[in-house]
Amino acid sequence: MNDDKASAMGRFDIGAIAASLPACADTMLVDRYLTDRPSSSARVFRVYRPTPAHYHEQCDEFLYVFSGRGTFWMGDASTKAEFGPGELLHFHRGVVHALPDILEEPLVFLSIDTPRRDPKDVIFVDPADGTPESFIRQSGY
Repeated sequence: MNDDKASAMGRFDIGAIAASLPACADTMLVDRYLTDRPSSSARVFRVYRPTPAHYHEQCDEFLYVFSGRGTFWMGDASTKAEFGPGELLHFHRGVVHALPDILEEPLVFLSIDTPRRDPKDVIFVDPADGTPESFIRQSGY
């Protein structure tokens, strides 16, 4: 998480933050929190490999596609669709979703979670697909 100074700021350079994320990772995603309050959190994260079917119990997730292209589905794997820069994806809490294909890298999102998304709030439909620890790693400043 950010220190008090960084989390109190109200202006962020998303491009610079995206560029500071590592080129590779041992987790599916690496994120950096911009804000982290009980009512909401904002993060920038990079996706390194396809994410299997999962959901979040505690928050709704708004994902603004900053860079890259891929495919996603929500609720039903047969609804797979492509996404790209400038699009906003929205997943209600409890709705199963996945990002099965990375078509162009780096795949970076600005995420707004309401209420705050706890880093451990990820439930894989098939528990063999991962754990919160294999899903995401936080990157510090």
